[in-house]
Amino acid sequence: MMEAKPVYLDYNATTPVAPEVADAIEPYLREHFGNPSSSHVYGQRAKQAVEQARREVSALIGARAEEVVFTGCATEANNLAIQGVARALAGNKKHLITSAVEHPSVMQPFLKLRNEGWEVTMLPVDRHGRVSPVAVERAMRPDTALISVMHANNEVGTIQPIADIARLARSKGILLHTDAAQSAGKIPLNVHQLGADLLTLAGHKFYAPKGVGALYVRTGTPLSPLQAGAGHEHGLRPGTENVPFIVGLGVAARLARKRLPKLQAHLTGLRDQLHARLQAEIPGLVLNGHNEARLPNTLNISFPDVSGYELLAGAAQDVAASTGSACHSGEHAVSGVLGAMETSALRAAGAVRLSVGMYTTPADIERAARSLIAAWRQLRA
Repeated sequence: MMEAKPVYLDYNATTPVAPEVADAIEPYLREHFGNPSSSHVYGQRAKQAVEQARREVSALIGARAEEVVFTGCATEANNLAIQGVARALAGNKKHLITSAVEHPSVMQPFLKLRNEGWEVTMLPVDRHGRVSPVAVERAMRPDTALISVMHANNEVGTIQPIADIARLARSKGILLHTDAAQSAGKIPLNVHQLGADLLTLAGHKFYAPKGVGALYVRTGTPLSPLQAGAGHEHGLRPGTENVPFIVGLGVAARLARKRLPKLQAHLTGLRDQLHARLQAEIPGLVLNGHNEARLPNTLNISFPDVSGYELLAGAAQDVAASTGSACHSGEHAVSGVLGAMETSALRAAGAVRLSVGMYTTPADIERAARSLIAAWRQLRA
């Protein structure tokens, strides 16, 4: 008999492609192969599919279709937002603001711009991983071009007070970008309620394929393209569109919008079931992140007196999870996010990120909990 696959609890790293998404993609790989820029029937069929996907993505976030720019991934979208604003406003502005817990695809562009002469303020977070709007207000300057704070953290799930930060930014004429890669499909997203000028999405975080993303650009936002080429995607992202994956992103956006209320309850129930099960058997288990203002699917916890990496290795036959961001896989150093939260080295070393998803079941949770508890006890022994 084949061994059962381990329970997948790494949905924050990537999600499987939904069957409906895969089915929608296939015809655009096999039959509808036209270039959307071509004027004949093959090209126009592809163009119509891209524009339908643009409408679906815009509906997911409460935007207008023409404000959605398709990209190759969230990293590209983040770079376009951050470096694009900097290019557009260089000469008039010289200061940027971000937080200490950003994903590398946000942090690295800021560090690059700092090396190029921009002044960058890295905002601290509290012990729950939240940025204080008061700290944002204090950091703002007349020459501040952009504030970029993620909507929800990929490691601990903490949700940032973006709407409060946006009100402050708007009062000073400062642009706001938020990386919402982890939020889409898990919690409601509305660019107007958030007050964002720019917002990033990643397809593979909500059941679309890897290799496709999107950037919301509020009408009138100054933004310079990072690449030179033809006028694709409103002139902001040259290159022939990845039609099949854009179609998939559109279907994933429609599914996310349709399923969100029920899925949110499903995720919260599974996350809390897992937490309760582990708490009942492991004295000293500690939650990392905010108890309430966090993603419904994310449980970041520190197991006492053990290494999180060794714990997951011991439970690997039954559980597939991570100690932190997948972008740092293979590195067993303490998480930078937990470090920014001033978590002790011992507690940070025992941290594990468990993230559930649409296909997780209560039976999966029970199996994973049993395995993690057994691995912890074995390491302690």
